[in-house]
Amino acid sequence: MLNLDGITLRIAGRPLIEEASVALPPGQRTGLVGRNGAGKSTLLAAISGALSPDAGTIRMPPRARMGMLRQEAPGGAEEVRAHVLAGDEERTAILAALEAGPAPEEMAELHARLDAIGAHAAPARAAGILHGLGFDEAAQQRPLSAFSGGWRMRVALARLLFSAPDLLLLDEPSNHLDFESTVWLDGFLRRYPHTVLLVSHDRALLDHVDHILHLEAKRLTLYRGAFPTFQKTRMERLAQDAALVRREQAEREKLTAFITRFRAKATKARQAQSKMKRLEKLTATMPVIETDTAQFALPEIKDPLPPPLLTGKGIQLGYGEGPPVLAGLDFRIDPEDRIALLGANGNGKSTFARYLAGELKPRDGEETRARKLRVGYFAQHQLDALRPADTPLGHIQRALPDLAPPAARSRLARFGLGAAQAETQVERLSGGERARLALTLVCAEEPHILVLDEPTNHLDLDARGALVTALTDYAGALVLISHDRHIIEHCADALWITRGGTIRPFDGDLDDYAASLSDDRPGPASRAAGADAQPSANRKEERRAAAERRAQLAPLRKAAEKAERQVERLTRDLQAVQAQLADPGIYEGDGGKVADLAGQEGRLKKALEEAEERWLEAQEALETAE
Repeated sequence: MLNLDGITLRIAGRPLIEEASVALPPGQRTGLVGRNGAGKSTLLAAISGALSPDAGTIRMPPRARMGMLRQEAPGGAEEVRAHVLAGDEERTAILAALEAGPAPEEMAELHARLDAIGAHAAPARAAGILHGLGFDEAAQQRPLSAFSGGWRMRVALARLLFSAPDLLLLDEPSNHLDFESTVWLDGFLRRYPHTVLLVSHDRALLDHVDHILHLEAKRLTLYRGAFPTFQKTRMERLAQDAALVRREQAEREKLTAFITRFRAKATKARQAQSKMKRLEKLTATMPVIETDTAQFALPEIKDPLPPPLLTGKGIQLGYGEGPPVLAGLDFRIDPEDRIALLGANGNGKSTFARYLAGELKPRDGEETRARKLRVGYFAQHQLDALRPADTPLGHIQRALPDLAPPAARSRLARFGLGAAQAETQVERLSGGERARLALTLVCAEEPHILVLDEPTNHLDLDARGALVTALTDYAGALVLISHDRHIIEHCADALWITRGGTIRPFDGDLDDYAASLSDDRPGPASRAAGADAQPSANRKEERRAAAERRAQLAPLRKAAEKAERQVERLTRDLQAVQAQLADPGIYEGDGGKVADLAGQEGRLKKALEEAEERWLEAQEALETAE
């Protein structure tokens, strides 16, 4: 269906893909994966014809139709369903020709063609797709201008799916979807009869493809099987590459020693030249192995609170003088609760999250919050609130003014923002790096409850996996809103459903909930739950093991944090002494004070070196245990 032959793509002179070749099999679903910035979206743009490759060719069969999900949201006064129906260009053209009043024989041909393409079933098919993406009957008849940008992007996706191209190109199609619509989309793509090339960071979509196309080190590699098979195969290949590196390094050292020893000897000159050629070939065939993505490390809670952290009875929430968004809320949140908040967009999930964070006061009901309760709240609008001209280091120092610069850098590094990113202006950071910074600030005060509203939207697959690991080890309570099935399955113990203006616990696991969606949405939602999903009993065992691991690691974490605090204290004391020594006026008085301060400076420097050594040892012990 699609052949890439020697493709090279550059952006602003920087090569993203170099001389890559691959052939996608027809009628198969292929997931395109790679790190953020690797060039996945650029490759899709080249395949769609939006840009030309710098070298190589892109070929498709003659008359094959290609469709791509664009990033521009449609607008205007056109009704939603009419806009989707217009996506079938042939049907639209035939209907326009019929309205023009053709000759009888031509009219018969047009009607025959409508029958051949199944045009009479098109309105029902369009309505089914829109329903699956969250539009009820009334919403389908409203104008596009009545919807927000996110909902209009759903309309764009519906139009593309309805057009059923021979090659379907999807770039992060679940970005504007809730969990329920993502489940429906997963089922739709699994039944799609043509070729699909999908860029997604959503494991639920990648777990049911036929192939994985991996973009790494400017090369494309096609793996047979879905994402779990790809992970296993790639890890085996990386292990083989690592073994090859060790063998070649040993041979390189041996060759270099021979050349150094015998190059000057006439009797060995020919052998030395041969060894030099062999050494050059080794250098040319060194495999490229990418480094791992930096891990997330959520802070330990130093002052845990007894249960309950927060209770509500008859809570009512709303905005201004408008009708209530949620009412009759009865709930309790305890330490180490893991709650996933599910429900279609617009049903009040974010409203409840804002209430938990203290940004929205209840209109009615009884609330009990634990004294000194701290809630960390992450939402997408917080990325927009970051100061574009400031650096991550500036943000964290403003949030924690008493934190010494080394400790501030350490805090950023725990969220994957290294030395280079710490000094980079926010406006020059990637979306994933800005999300990491926002999470760092959310966790700055070591919250007892962590409320995360779509935390993975800008994170690649490796970063999402790191976040899952960190949340599994987090000792506080977690309330999670996400369309990412993988993070819900591995981080949540309980499901709360927002529906009908209230929130209720769901008696079942994620498979049961996905199956229940078949009552409300078209498509095989129960099958979309996925045969590869991990059994709930295993997930409970995982979470129990994670709790035990947190308990085992707690003493090591406390030792590391104690050492870190000592480093911070000694750093502040040393800076205070050095500030006094830097004052010229101190040298005009009694020399004894200067000598005393100089002695203090020496002792503090030595103590700081010893404390830093203890800190490093404690961190190493913790990392080894983890």
